[in-house]
Amino acid sequence: MGTGEIGFPVLRWLASVPTISLVAVVTQPDKPVGRSQALTPPASKRLATALNLPVLQPQKVRQQDELDRIAAFHPDVIVVMAYGQILPRALLEMPVLACLNLHASILPRHRGAAPIQASILEGDRSTGISVIHMAQELDAGDVLLTKSIPIRHRETGGSLHDRLGAIGPETLAAALQLVLEGKAPRIPQDELKATYAPKLSRASGEIDWWRDCWYLDRLVRAMNPWPGAFTQVQNPDGITRRLKIHRALPAHRMTGRIGVVERMGDRGIVVGCGSGSLILKEIQLEGKRRLTAAQFLRGFSLAPGTAFT
Repeated sequence: MGTGEIGFPVLRWLASVPTISLVAVVTQPDKPVGRSQALTPPASKRLATALNLPVLQPQKVRQQDELDRIAAFHPDVIVVMAYGQILPRALLEMPVLACLNLHASILPRHRGAAPIQASILEGDRSTGISVIHMAQELDAGDVLLTKSIPIRHRETGGSLHDRLGAIGPETLAAALQLVLEGKAPRIPQDELKATYAPKLSRASGEIDWWRDCWYLDRLVRAMNPWPGAFTQVQNPDGITRRLKIHRALPAHRMTGRIGVVERMGDRGIVVGCGSGSLILKEIQLEGKRRLTAAQFLRGFSLAPGTAFT
C-alpha cells in the first residue's frame, strides 16, 4: 500500500523477489492535475501496471466493500509506505503475520506526513527508516527495527527523499526475515519524545525574514523541490510577484536590514535576516524560468534597498 515515489524501490524489490508473491498494490484514486485538470493516475499505479500487478484505488479504504476487496487476496503481510490514508483496525488485523509501515524518520521523532523536510528544517544530524507494527494512532505503533543514515551537508528534501527510498528494500528485507522467523520485536515508542511533522502546503515554504540565516538556509533546502521556499517582490511596474528561492547560502557575519536587499554581486543577492544574511544563489520569478542570481539581475531591475515581503 503506497502512493508516494519514496516507496518505488520497495515496490520494485517486492515484485522481484522469487520467494515473495506480491498479489496486489493499493494506492490513491486518480486525481485531476494541472491547468487542464486531466484525471491522472498516481505514479505508483503506473509502476504497478508496468509490473502487471492488480491495482486497487479505494476512495476511502475504511469502507466495508473496499476492505472486502483487499481481504479477498488473503494477505500474509501488508506493507505500507507513504499511502496517504489512515487504516482502520479491520485492515491492520487482516494479514496473517503482520501489517508493517515504513516511515521516513527514526520514530518517535517526526511522526506525520512530512518527516523528511522536518528533519532538515530542525537541523537533525541523522534520520532513517523505521519499520513499525501499525497501530490506529498515527505512526505510533511498536518499532520492529530502524536503519539510520547521516544527513549530508547541504542536503535537500529531494536528495534525502531519494536516499531514504533507496534503503527501503534492505530495511524491509531485514524486517520480513524477523517476521518469518517469529522473532520480530515490538519496541514501544517513548511518547514523551514524540514530535509531529504536519502535511506540507504551498504556504509552508514562505520565508519569514525575521528568522536567522541558519534557519532560512535549512528552510530553502528542506522545501526543495516542493513546495519550494519563496518570498514576494515588487516589479518596477508596481506588481507584486512570487520569487522562488532554489538555492541559498547563510552568511552569519553579514548583517543588514531585515528582508531588504543589501548588496548584489558575483556571490549572489544578499538579503538581511533576523540574524545574519541569506545569499540568494538560484531564484525563479513567478512565470519565468529558474536562473542564477547573476542571470536574474541582467533581466530584472532589483536595486539595493528593495524590500521583500
